[in-house]
Amino acid sequence: MNLSARNQLKGTIKGIKKGDLMAEVVVEVSGQDLVAIITAASVDRLGLKTGDSVAAVIKATEVMIAK
Repeated sequence: MNLSARNQLKGTIKGIKKGDLMAEVVVEVSGQDLVAIITAASVDRLGLKTGDSVAAVIKATEVMIAK
């Protein structure tokens, strides 16, 4: 799949907390946890489960940097 988003981080799903409408998906990327909130329907449609290899695609107009 080709996307216009340049920030694509490959990782592994560490955990999924699924509610009625939304789900919290934790992806481990290079030893760091990235947390995404997506619809529960998307979790089902993609067949996401713990241990899956995924890409976290980030397309944002604003990114903060801290030092």
